[in-house]
Amino acid sequence: MPQHTANQPRRRKLLRLLALSASTWGISAPVFSPAFAQAAPASKAPEVLRIGYQKSAVNLVILRQQGALEKRFPNTRVSWVEFPAGPQLLEALAVGSLEFGLTGDAPPVFAQAAGKELVYVGAEPPKPDSSAILVLRESPLKTLADLKGKKVALQKGSSAHYLLVRAVEKAGLQWSDITPIYLTPADARAAFERQSVDAWAIWDPFYSATQLAIQARALATGRGLSSNNSFYLASLPFATQHGDTVVALLAELTRADKFAQESRPQAIKLIADFSGLDAGVVSLFLQRRPASPVAPLNASTRADQQKVADAFFKLGLIPKAVQVADIVWSAPAVHVASAVTAKTKP
Repeated sequence: MPQHTANQPRRRKLLRLLALSASTWGISAPVFSPAFAQAAPASKAPEVLRIGYQKSAVNLVILRQQGALEKRFPNTRVSWVEFPAGPQLLEALAVGSLEFGLTGDAPPVFAQAAGKELVYVGAEPPKPDSSAILVLRESPLKTLADLKGKKVALQKGSSAHYLLVRAVEKAGLQWSDITPIYLTPADARAAFERQSVDAWAIWDPFYSATQLAIQARALATGRGLSSNNSFYLASLPFATQHGDTVVALLAELTRADKFAQESRPQAIKLIADFSGLDAGVVSLFLQRRPASPVAPLNASTRADQQKVADAFFKLGLIPKAVQVADIVWSAPAVHVASAVTAKTKP
């Protein structure tokens, strides 16, 4: 039987899966046509792929621990670099030290406002329950309005920054009514525990770890305040030259998420082994995290992210207004088709 004929069932199955994902995320289905899959040659994978990630990056952590990308791209030297938060990661991406990475909603806005050359290539669904404004168990603070005149720790330019902006707004306060204390997560936890600050805006797994360790109380979570979207970003040269690799990365990340959902005990062990976090912390972290397949940004996600950008500009926290859509990467049909062809080759 001719090789291309033998591969048709596998191609058709993968194309159906891609089309379903496209429909779910509002992507035009014709981009995944079988004609493209058969005709477009896969471009060469990059010689080097440097990936930035954080402890919260479940899909990336699973891929790292499984060695999945090293298997998918055997001729590519894949390296992994851990960061404490998104702003530091995107700084490395912007100066050419990384090709690809994951952050929350605020870091790309600050990076775009600073003129950094990077592009949004993918997104995960919202995770509003995975971030919170914490207070100590015995704290007298009961409502968001009680933050007036208080010191709140947070990582500047992180998703927690936007969470706090929204919390202050919802409480009917002005940004000037609080005293933001800009600290990395590790330093913020230390300040929080010694009561040098009154509250702490933070995300998982730091949220879960602190909650379990000292019974910290959530004054509010992201629900009703922030979607807490997660975004995959790439350097502009990487996305431009290796579009099919980007599409393949999104597919591998979605596969990793399926593993996290369907093989929870194994996923907990992989993440705990990597992070050094207690399995109970990882379990709680994953319980708050919904299914998180990865796909290009749809209209709803772009609009949600534009609200983040507009909020920071309104408060004067970024130097200029930005249009999120200006740096949203669109995968050309040839790249999607090439990734399908590469994946289905025997």
